[in-house]
Amino acid sequence: MPPRDEPDRPWRAEGVKNRPEKKTDKADGGGGGGGGFRPSRNMMIFWLLLLLVFALSYTSMNIAGQKERADIPYTAFTQQVSAGNVKDVYTKGLEIQGKLKQAQQVPGQDDKKKTYTDFKTLRPEFANDNIYGEMVSKGVVVEAKPVTESRGLLANLLLSLLPTLLFVGLWIGAMIWIQRRMTGGGRGGGMLGGFGRSPKPVTPDEKRATFADVAGIDEVEAELEDVVDFLRDPDKYRRMGARAPRGVLLTGSPGTGKTLLARAVAGEADVPFYSAAASEFIEMVVGVGAARVRELFTEARKTAPSIIFIDEIDTIGRTRSSSASMGGHDEREQTLNQILTEMDGFSGSEGVVVIAATNRPDILDPALLRPGRFDRQITVSPPDLDGRVEILKVHVRDVPLAPEVDLTELAKMTPGMTGAELANLVNEAALMAVKRGHTATDNADFHTALEKIQLGTRRSLVMPEEERRRTSFHESGHALLGMLYPGADPVRKITIVPHGRALGVTVSTPESDRYAYDEKYLRGRIIGALGGMAAEELVFGVITTGAESDLQQVTQIARGMVGRWGMSVRIGPLSVLPPDGGDPMGQYASQGTLDAVDEEARRIVDECYQEALRTLSDNHDKLDALATALLEAETLDEVGAYAAAGVPRSSGQPALTGGPTTSENGSGAGTGSGTTTT
Repeated sequence: MPPRDEPDRPWRAEGVKNRPEKKTDKADGGGGGGGGFRPSRNMMIFWLLLLLVFALSYTSMNIAGQKERADIPYTAFTQQVSAGNVKDVYTKGLEIQGKLKQAQQVPGQDDKKKTYTDFKTLRPEFANDNIYGEMVSKGVVVEAKPVTESRGLLANLLLSLLPTLLFVGLWIGAMIWIQRRMTGGGRGGGMLGGFGRSPKPVTPDEKRATFADVAGIDEVEAELEDVVDFLRDPDKYRRMGARAPRGVLLTGSPGTGKTLLARAVAGEADVPFYSAAASEFIEMVVGVGAARVRELFTEARKTAPSIIFIDEIDTIGRTRSSSASMGGHDEREQTLNQILTEMDGFSGSEGVVVIAATNRPDILDPALLRPGRFDRQITVSPPDLDGRVEILKVHVRDVPLAPEVDLTELAKMTPGMTGAELANLVNEAALMAVKRGHTATDNADFHTALEKIQLGTRRSLVMPEEERRRTSFHESGHALLGMLYPGADPVRKITIVPHGRALGVTVSTPESDRYAYDEKYLRGRIIGALGGMAAEELVFGVITTGAESDLQQVTQIARGMVGRWGMSVRIGPLSVLPPDGGDPMGQYASQGTLDAVDEEARRIVDECYQEALRTLSDNHDKLDALATALLEAETLDEVGAYAAAGVPRSSGQPALTGGPTTSENGSGAGTGSGTTTT
């Protein structure tokens, strides 16, 4: 994304080429676009500042014009008169100012270098001398006028009004600055200059994103091909009376590539691309966001056909409240209203397409989603296995790979990962290869990077032997139930090496991507998550705090089964709990129904816990063997884990050795979900 050189401009411009220059008006100093009052105001401030500078200069000249005179005693003056060293004097009342013929040392100063020729003194009223006659006899020129002429009326007026003029000038400048901040600023700036905020065009030879840079979401690319075709040849659609979608809303989880898709559409069609985050329109002062929206759409129309991309539009596009709002809410609603107005103002032939992205489409205002504004809503989902392979191919273009690296096998180890997460995986693997001094990134680098991302950084924690033994049985309980329970996800890795906040980790992922889950699979997830607690109770007769994250996962799955997916006979096919974990009362569920949900969830968990205890008790020898092998090796991959437990690998697909995998801990439907238990 091109950087923003001007912080006040809340958008970025990409691909703006051959933009026509704006005409300027000589009368306003090149301001332009701001109406008749703004240029004259700029000129008024300019001349006011010149007037202030002139007044200050005039005052300083008058002050500088007054020569510095030495203040001497009257006796020293009379001595110089008697010596015939006084050239001329000027008198005004009792004050005498004059000039000596030859410089003398300043009276009372030890420094002989401090001399004076111009002096001033006061004649005492009690002096009874004939100083005037003596000066005449010595040839002194005597004038009865002040040595400094009085300032004129204009100078006195300027000096008296100077503080007021300075205050007025500063006040006007502050008001203009605040108004420009509120209205988004002018296009030119006149003789004061610097207020122009037109998008800066990106150089034509800069590499732009295209559909070649987007992988793993082919169905979304097909949806956007119509937009690209319209931007390339809008006349073809006008002849048929058709119009392109005014707006396209991209929804999906973070990191799925919504922003990249918008840039790829602009790059594929070779049109200007304006991008902004919705939060960048909002300011404390009400009206700033609406003004910025107007300016953004105005700029896009001037370079049409073009694309406007607004990221995280839910920031300003939330459902408007019917109650009175103040402050930030009022500013957000004004900004939203301006977006609605601008999109309604499109005639369909202007060639401006608005693309917005959000991961919360459920909270958007209905007026924003109606046809005529955002005509299309496209869901960008995490990629499947083939999509992950294609995404990895894109991100390893500039990464040297070892011959043994198989991107397909790596994609199988990363179910549920988005494009951004896969890019991060490749980067972490490359960093690991640099640290190890490799010339190419190999499997070990990818496995270590995946372990770091999904499990956390290894901790050099020295655990007591008893703690290590309990942790070993805890993780072995998770793993053994995953191996034995029908339909459970295969175990990929077990470790008792502390990672992040966990003392041990067991990773299980499905053989292939899953898109929906039945009750049997979800019960298997609960049984596997409770395996650690069940193993501790079976072997040591105690329950520790190590099962905290397991219980959180179990509670989430069980409540979803009962309150969201209709897997309880008592509750029936009702959606009682909100999908986002919000307030259940928002679903208009009674307190009795919510109590029944809690009771049913408890029943399911209790049944699964008893099943876990029973299965581990029947296979106690396998549990001991797996825990012993884990204590010795500390980390077991898929092959080693199944061999240590003596459980045959039931799947016909090859085992994935060496690499940890993970996925969403939640139980909601999604692509390639697996489990990570601690």
